[in-house]
Amino acid sequence: MSAGLQTRLEVEQDERGRLAPYAEKSGDSRGRLHPEPEHPYRTRFARDRDRIVHSRAFRRLEYKTQVFVYHEGDHYRNRLTHTIEGAQIARTLARTLRLNEDLAEAVVLAHDLGHTPFGHAGEHVLDELLAGEGGFDHNRQTLRIVDWLEERYPGFRGLNLTHETREGILKHGSDWPHPVPMPALLACPSLEAQVADHADEIAYLSHDLDDGLRSGLLGWEQLQAVRLWADARAALAPVIGDVSERVQRAQLIRALLDRLVTDLATETFRAIAEARAGSPDQVRACQAPLVRFSREIAPLQRELKEFLYDHLYHHERVLEATRRAEQTLGDLYRHYRARRDALPPHVVARFGEEGEARAIADYIAGMTDRFALAEHEKLRA
Repeated sequence: MSAGLQTRLEVEQDERGRLAPYAEKSGDSRGRLHPEPEHPYRTRFARDRDRIVHSRAFRRLEYKTQVFVYHEGDHYRNRLTHTIEGAQIARTLARTLRLNEDLAEAVVLAHDLGHTPFGHAGEHVLDELLAGEGGFDHNRQTLRIVDWLEERYPGFRGLNLTHETREGILKHGSDWPHPVPMPALLACPSLEAQVADHADEIAYLSHDLDDGLRSGLLGWEQLQAVRLWADARAALAPVIGDVSERVQRAQLIRALLDRLVTDLATETFRAIAEARAGSPDQVRACQAPLVRFSREIAPLQRELKEFLYDHLYHHERVLEATRRAEQTLGDLYRHYRARRDALPPHVVARFGEEGEARAIADYIAGMTDRFALAEHEKLRA
């Protein structure tokens, strides 16, 4: 180890000694689509993370819906705060399992870049409108953004991320063509990608529950039917004493979140040992994911997920916002198809290369909630 600044090579050497055999090592990355000189002190995966954070698509997440549209309240989660919470969980899990934290974090930070305005409602309407063009999927759109739509470098389009980060972003295929070679889809991606996927889900289950309670759409006694919640409430009752509802809610969400993360880490470590996965390649050769909940917690996690789908995501107030969102994006898409003069020149310029439908979908998918609403308001003028 040198006495000066820690170099990238020294960080890579540290990874080989510190991380588990089944963890991805940045020095062993399969590389980028476009070769680039290595950085003197940042690893490949650290550079991926930094490129994602500095992208325009990442900044736009601040005004994209998680459950509640941005103007419904300052304290509800949006896509950006959801992403940050997911990244924190991914780092905790990766550190505990001795995986590559930079890679797990990079995948989570990127995972929602392709989301439309208004969350899954926007994704649904674009998928229907582009049915004859291969449809629309936010995971594939995320890969499209990092591989093609971001423009920051003179020698290539996109962010030119490593194979491992791109693999973690791409959960499944789709029918629409991709402008550059796609990473191979195997039964299992890296453990870091699997951790990122679960971290995303744990994050939204816990914070959507919190926001549902804060909004009044979910009730305390209603939640007693959810065993994870009831268990946490029973365990905390003698500990936290007589505190405000705000503090009690925060402590309950904290306990529930900790139980899910701890169980996932413990069961995953057991599954890795049982599979005798001694390298990243052996992880990919497994027929089923190794990052998973225990048999005790898995049904409780599904119960919480189903409860939120039934009572929060399909609450009439949320469904009403969903209907307005679908109308807004549908109107914009149809208007742009009929009136190309309503589009910015840079979007029209891509019609020949990308196809009119896909270029318009890219434009709409990249909008924030407030920009989409402002554009829709122009249609009434």
